[in-house]
Amino acid sequence: MYIPKHYKVTDFDEIREFIQHNPFGTIVTTKQGKPIATHLPLELHKQGDDYYITGHFAYANPQVETFEGDNENVLVMYQGPNAYISSSWYKSENVPTWNYQSVHIYGTASIMSEQELQEDLKLLLQKYEQHRKNPALWENLSSQTKKQIKGIVGFKIKIQEVQAAYKLSQNRNEEDYQNIINKLYEEKDLNSKALAEVMENRNSLQ
Repeated sequence: MYIPKHYKVTDFDEIREFIQHNPFGTIVTTKQGKPIATHLPLELHKQGDDYYITGHFAYANPQVETFEGDNENVLVMYQGPNAYISSSWYKSENVPTWNYQSVHIYGTASIMSEQELQEDLKLLLQKYEQHRKNPALWENLSSQTKKQIKGIVGFKIKIQEVQAAYKLSQNRNEEDYQNIINKLYEEKDLNSKALAEVMENRNSLQ
């Protein structure tokens, strides 16, 4: 990923927090020389000194075949809120642009055992269900529902390289930066408002 120096993020703790808040990613591999991708929820785990991304495919997904054996060419992409930035929001004339947050992760993929997949699903359900009134936790599911695990394939990706770009108008002066935030809040779409919040929170930490 091309990342101008203004927008490059190298703090892994910050990147990890971003992934945890934006867990729906895209996995890209190649099959017979052709790129193939799947969009799905993913989880980030630490095991010893290494980090892994885990998730699962539908059994019939042809991308499963690209995970058979170790695959050194797995790319996982995460994206945060993004929005158009009008040049009319600057004090001085300039060109419009697009602000965004994006993380690319390269790693080695392998297929989970059924036991590993079951443990991963337990953690996934606990994360998204434990706060609900009648949580659909693994231990609460019927044996019939649990049998549906046969219809999915779990995988884990050992992280080898991380690239992160946060294009959030860091190259603008303080007056322009604040005005961009204000204008984004005035936009009708939720994506612009979410981006404004990201920029505002990031600015308050500096």
